[in-house]
Amino acid sequence: MNPETLLENLAALAGEAGASLNGADSFDSLEEIRVAYLGRKGRLAELMAHLPGLSPDQKREAGQMANEIKAKLTAAHARRLDELKRAEEDAWLAVFDPGLPGRSFPAGGLHPLTLVSQEICAAFSGMGFEVVTGPEIETDYYNFEALNFPPGHPARDMQDTLYITQDVLLRTHTSPLQVRTLLSRKPPVAAIAPGKVYRRDSDLTHSPMFHQIEGFLVDKGVSMANLRGTLTFFVHQVFGPNTRVRFRPSFFPFTEPSAEVDISCAMCGGKGEQAGQTCRVCKGTGWVEILGCGMIDPNVFKSVEIDPEIYSGFAFGLGVERVTMLKYGIGDLRLFFENDVRFLAQFA
Repeated sequence: MNPETLLENLAALAGEAGASLNGADSFDSLEEIRVAYLGRKGRLAELMAHLPGLSPDQKREAGQMANEIKAKLTAAHARRLDELKRAEEDAWLAVFDPGLPGRSFPAGGLHPLTLVSQEICAAFSGMGFEVVTGPEIETDYYNFEALNFPPGHPARDMQDTLYITQDVLLRTHTSPLQVRTLLSRKPPVAAIAPGKVYRRDSDLTHSPMFHQIEGFLVDKGVSMANLRGTLTFFVHQVFGPNTRVRFRPSFFPFTEPSAEVDISCAMCGGKGEQAGQTCRVCKGTGWVEILGCGMIDPNVFKSVEIDPEIYSGFAFGLGVERVTMLKYGIGDLRLFFENDVRFLAQFA
């Protein structure tokens, strides 16, 4: 293409593109026009492809003209874009009613496990128990040895415990805080220890990470009667005053004697059936196990340098997930950790 023709085509393109940009009536059409004239493969780029065949003076003249045209068209595009935006805003304001009430945002809420954990802590705090916390990464001594777990106890097995090293592990219960607390202060002591615990387990009713609350009371003259009264009051606070409570003999390495606590099934009211069908929660027995407890073993007292001839005490441990499932009739533990808003919104 000779220089004169190139300059004529550039001038024609400037007028044609300017008129098209000014006449664009939508954002889409404006973008199409921009690409057609100013895009990498647009009309202006096609004309500029002829520059290498010109002499230096001709190339300088055509290049300067092309740059001026590009700057003007770019400014025209920006100006028309602002005009379209203003027109869109004016159209929206024309139908906007400032007297209408504003939109409310959905309110969040605490997780059901947090709600129940707070309720449990409040029940025991009302009886004078102090809330204590501690590390989730524990040593074998605090997690097992000081709590009277013999070396060959199944709970030490790698299939149950998540070990980091031979002597360091993720705590399997919050009971180590019983040892840590009793080592740091002398009786009388009454405390509860809420927190996360970890075990190798995962199914409909078990999770590798779950929440537990350990509680203990140490003083002179503490008996099983004190334990029973304390836990019965707790059950009535959380599940209602009509909930029945029973204690069954059991075994735990760190308590002697030991017991498991059952409550009348919250789903069927202790009847063992619902709508003529066997209750799926209590399996027709009318009872569900809720926690383990007992009198603190003398060997645990010795490990924390407390004389078992002078002091006695009780301890208990419960799973927050289990209490929450029983309290709200939740059948699948995984709902607590899937973060389904439809499930969580029920507790907001």
